[in-house]
Amino acid sequence: MGTDDMDTKSLSSSLHRTSPYKVGVPPKQKLWKEFSSTLKETFFSDDPLRSFKDQSRSRKLVLGIQAVFPILEWARGYNLAKFKGDLIAGLTIASLCIPQDIGYAKLANLAPQYGLYSSFVPPLIYAFMGSSRDIAIGPVAVVSLLLGTMLQNEIDPITNAHDYLRLAFTATLFAGITQATLGILRLGFLIDFLSHAAIVGFMGGAAITIALQQLKGFLGIKKFTKNSDIISVMQSVFSSAHHGWNWQTIVIGATFLVFLLVAKHIGKKNKKYFWVAAIAPLISVILSTFFVYITRADEKGVQIVKHIEKGINSPSLDQIYFSGDYLLKGAKIGIVAGMVALTEAVAIGRTFAAMKDYQIDGNKEMVALGVMNIAGSMTSCYIATGSFSRSAVNFMAGCQTAVSNIVMSIVVLLTLLFITPLFEYTPNAILSSIIISAVISLIDYDAAILIWKIDKFDFVACMGAFFGVVFGSVEIGLLVAVSISFAKLLLQVTRPRTALLGKIPRTNVYRNILQYPEATKVPGVLIIRVDSAIYFSNSNYIRERLLRWLTDEDEQLKAAGLPEIQFLTVEMSPVTDIDTSGIHALEELYKSLQKRSLVLANPGPVVMDKLYASKLTNLIGEDKIFLTVADAIQTCSPKFAEDV
Repeated sequence: MGTDDMDTKSLSSSLHRTSPYKVGVPPKQKLWKEFSSTLKETFFSDDPLRSFKDQSRSRKLVLGIQAVFPILEWARGYNLAKFKGDLIAGLTIASLCIPQDIGYAKLANLAPQYGLYSSFVPPLIYAFMGSSRDIAIGPVAVVSLLLGTMLQNEIDPITNAHDYLRLAFTATLFAGITQATLGILRLGFLIDFLSHAAIVGFMGGAAITIALQQLKGFLGIKKFTKNSDIISVMQSVFSSAHHGWNWQTIVIGATFLVFLLVAKHIGKKNKKYFWVAAIAPLISVILSTFFVYITRADEKGVQIVKHIEKGINSPSLDQIYFSGDYLLKGAKIGIVAGMVALTEAVAIGRTFAAMKDYQIDGNKEMVALGVMNIAGSMTSCYIATGSFSRSAVNFMAGCQTAVSNIVMSIVVLLTLLFITPLFEYTPNAILSSIIISAVISLIDYDAAILIWKIDKFDFVACMGAFFGVVFGSVEIGLLVAVSISFAKLLLQVTRPRTALLGKIPRTNVYRNILQYPEATKVPGVLIIRVDSAIYFSNSNYIRERLLRWLTDEDEQLKAAGLPEIQFLTVEMSPVTDIDTSGIHALEELYKSLQKRSLVLANPGPVVMDKLYASKLTNLIGEDKIFLTVADAIQTCSPKFAEDV
């Protein structure tokens, strides 16, 4: 092989050396069986019906009910010790959620009681249907802002409050339908298309936007922009500096913001004092409300909550739009907000499940979240989901099961029945301070730095989402996040990596020569690994890339006065699948090589099946398909295989 006078005949004869093993071809499956196997692996990879096998009809019925209501399964082992942990956790998160709910409702441009309603009904339903032990359910800042921004683009919440509220309930209904449908159809993998980097950027940008929106209440500004971008907000803030700011409001807001941040720092510094950060918002509300009441600061320009409607949720089914333009608008808003809420909840559930070493069923979670929002839309609630801050407090408070959500709901119920009049003099500034202190934790600097170190394209996605939210709007940021995530996916699919392989000295191992500089190229043979399935989207690129490798290598050999490449060996172990476009690309590659030989190494069972079905094995030659690269080299370049 290494001599210049080697002719085509000797090359052909060398190829007939046999390897001890041949590449196996899987037995041909029936078309329907193959299709059903693929369908099962795609949508039922966790084999959800495994527990139903070999069970009696009555037992299957019980298991089916337990699958829908997991509480019926774990409740049998519930005891007083677990209830103690859940009681403490439920009371703790209730003290945090009540002031947060009032503030988050304002973010959604809704009356304060709707935030409390959304922490009463949805958590009760989730407790029966959810599979997470640690998620605390209720309104969250990002979804509240997203919902409020999208709703006010359709209806003015001040001049047309009734229709605005109806559209909010309609959006909540469609958010629930979207979530439940994804769970029932087992399409949860769709939310994974929003990459971690994009979520980090989106959440960080949303945190900045939410904090800037709170400057209205924090500074006591009465006329404020409806836009959420940083330029509009800062213009609104500074244009009101001379006549719109209220110094008493600023003192209240700044004082309690410092108190909340110090409490949060204490809770982070020492996990034993997590409860300090948890009860700080409620203490702030109580103290500030008492201060405003005794000083009558509301008469000096300090804006207060004024009225929170007393009583439990009223039915709202008749308020939902079931026809007309607002139905479609509500559906659009609900789908977008529901997907964001779902992404946050599933991420939170997985995080805390990993900490406690148990599994959550993502599809069950989606169904539970969907049902609770569908029910919520009919009981005067807006979109609820898993809250990271409350779930963290719930976790640290020692929650054992979802009963902590039931305890929290009962406390919220008692608040709605008896305590809401006490919030009348609560200053808006304190709600702004609570929201600012809560959303600061959404800005994850460490994650952004790590993303920069690991993947620069991911960092572009992160920053794109961040700046899209900050300088545009929450919808634009979300659109940018999704677009960049898809762009990255398309780039990876259409431009897969290829690597030039060489032999590690004194082994039969062939590895990337960039990763292993000591790896030796095989004279007369070019070994290239394709690190992707070969589909219509990348088949032409892969063919052209292989030929470009070949051309570059020939030019280097010619310059060095060495013989040109005779064998192009394609290492196919990473190629998990190939379609008709990929087959066609290999045919064209074979024809482009002319007098050279195309050799394939280690194609997988799916690829081999399609190579035989397309008759490409006849074109290439079965004797040119090898089990390993080492086998291929032993046939193509036996002298090198023995010497190195």
